[in-house]
Amino acid sequence: METLTTKYAETHNYVNGQKTESTSNRFMDVVSPLDGSMLSRVAMSNAADLDKAVLSAQKAAKLWANKPIKERVQVFFRYKTLLEKNIDELAKLVLEENGKTLGEARAEVEKSIELTEFACSLPQLIQGELLEVSKGVECRTEYYPVGVVASIMPFNFPNMVPNWTIPNAITLGNAMIVKPSELVPLSMIRLAELLKEAGLPDGVLNIVNGDREIVEAICDHPGIDAVSFVGSTKVAKLVYIRASANLKRCLALGGAKNHLIVLPDANVAMTASNVAASMSGCAGQRCMAASAMVAVGKVQPIIDRLCDEARKIIPGENLGAVITLQAKQRIERYIDEAEKMGAKILVDGRNTIVKGKEGGFYVGPTVIDGVTPEMSVAKEEIFGPVISIMHTETLDEALSIENGNPYGNAASVFTQSGGAARRVMDNASAGMIGVNIGVPVPREPFSFGGWNESKFGVGDITGKSSIGFWTKLKKTTTKWEAEAQINWMS
Repeated sequence: METLTTKYAETHNYVNGQKTESTSNRFMDVVSPLDGSMLSRVAMSNAADLDKAVLSAQKAAKLWANKPIKERVQVFFRYKTLLEKNIDELAKLVLEENGKTLGEARAEVEKSIELTEFACSLPQLIQGELLEVSKGVECRTEYYPVGVVASIMPFNFPNMVPNWTIPNAITLGNAMIVKPSELVPLSMIRLAELLKEAGLPDGVLNIVNGDREIVEAICDHPGIDAVSFVGSTKVAKLVYIRASANLKRCLALGGAKNHLIVLPDANVAMTASNVAASMSGCAGQRCMAASAMVAVGKVQPIIDRLCDEARKIIPGENLGAVITLQAKQRIERYIDEAEKMGAKILVDGRNTIVKGKEGGFYVGPTVIDGVTPEMSVAKEEIFGPVISIMHTETLDEALSIENGNPYGNAASVFTQSGGAARRVMDNASAGMIGVNIGVPVPREPFSFGGWNESKFGVGDITGKSSIGFWTKLKKTTTKWEAEAQINWMS
């Protein structure tokens, strides 16, 4: 029998503070999008593996929750330092398993550091309230952890998205089950090792690798109290419905079709560079990427400059790979279809091969003009370095196009008019708005979350808004003075 050689050892689970082999005999290859090389093999876990992880989390949860938050948060002060110390190694892992550029991979870890910084502020944000509501009668509120919670991760940010949930959920007293994307399992294992080094007790964080089978098991498991999910809208809906049907709280983030509205008075250089960066950053594989540009009136100089900027983006140099060969083929089918329907390909990224990395999965930056709202490239999430340009005569028409798409993650406007910007801020149907910004991701402590079919559930996944998802609020009323019978309250 031929022995398979991989750069990294087989990736199994992480339960009760140690790597644990799955009982399943199913494995999936972990392939680097950069050159098609084999990195590892990851176990496709089953329900029995999940049971072990949940049992570990349940045993750890009570002891962890009983620690004061001022003690729990010390783990994340140390974890932040370890992220900083190991940033080069962590960025390299992201580069290898996701295909980002090294600069993008490093920026992802830097965002993880910022997310951890926010978690370190949580003791100051959940102090609760105390009020004498009547003579001798007091009401107080306190935050309690939910219990055992689970996070299901996507492939596009193997370091950052885990840190959307892990620092906040665990600092707030929960024990966790994490299911990384089977395409990028290496970063999560390394993060777990750093958390253990930072002093996190065994069992508080557990990793179960796998595919659809384990996602369904998480949604169904009676020992899991809450589920967060990040991925496509199609799967987000299914996860939300299934987890909610099992009486769990659930927050499921889906896909996007983010519109950039460009007005004639927009700064040409700034707009073109921002649009190009938004559509191509992380190879377009992010739910905040610009996917549709709505050109209002006469903006041809901006389109011309956008094409110039796009041509400066070189696959294998300042543009990373897409995650799989199937993703590359899907993206190129969208471009083919738009061209057949009459759209004009101004910059064509199809059939891209990077010298020396012929086995990699690359799509060059692609600018498509003359797109109409009924085309698939105008309506559907492409998840690649592709921008589709539609034309309108008025801002109202542009807003109508933006409002007509089912998603609602982000929308941006490029203009020098405060009044026009205010109209977009007020009327765009999206949870995150940008003015002269191509990727309007809020910085901590402001939270990340969209509207419409980009999010299912209440609250946001990061920032202050996440506190309500990861905690339960206890209200206590006390009276010690028997004679304090002043009104109906007492």
